[in-house]
Amino acid sequence: MTAKKRRRASSARWLAEHEKDPFVQRARKAGYRSRAVYKLDEMHRKLQLFHRGMTVVDLGAAPGAWSQYAASKIRDGRIVAVDLLQMEALDKVEFIQGDLLEPAVRERLKDKLGSGADLVLSDIAPNMSGIASVDQARSMGLAEMALQFAVEVLKPGGHLLVKVFQGAGLDALRHDMQQHFRKVGVQKPEASRSRSRELYLHGSCFREP
Repeated sequence: MTAKKRRRASSARWLAEHEKDPFVQRARKAGYRSRAVYKLDEMHRKLQLFHRGMTVVDLGAAPGAWSQYAASKIRDGRIVAVDLLQMEALDKVEFIQGDLLEPAVRERLKDKLGSGADLVLSDIAPNMSGIASVDQARSMGLAEMALQFAVEVLKPGGHLLVKVFQGAGLDALRHDMQQHFRKVGVQKPEASRSRSRELYLHGSCFREP
């Protein structure tokens, strides 16, 4: 079988599995934009991430399920979302399209936040190359960027929830987070597929430098 045919077969298997996924079906019935909402829902119920009136930053927000969920929890708060991809408009959500690796985009996001954020969410994952070492390095680079940004914008006592993947660099990132947050924990929500190496690090009670 050629490489092209293998990719087609793999895509067909993924689509078939995706359509049968109970979280995909639940999300569609509930009107959510993706199954990822149930990861955030489970973590919120465990960690009490959201409260009324807070300011939330959603990094890598498209297609918008996490912003959609957050908007239902914060009531009169505000959400600023950013992604390289376009995202359809949502009530209570201010959206910036751009690459977070570009300083100009980060500055624009910080300007919108004004006095800072109570919670930074990052569900960013890189475009996968299929080369494990390359993909792991890219994913950790994005997680480190999310931590750096959170340190720049979080109010004292704020929180960070960031997606990571098990592998090289994870322990170092967790150590770095421990320098800025009073408590750092690991979450593996049920909606995260069991074969996936994805985890979420939660930093609570940000200590201002």
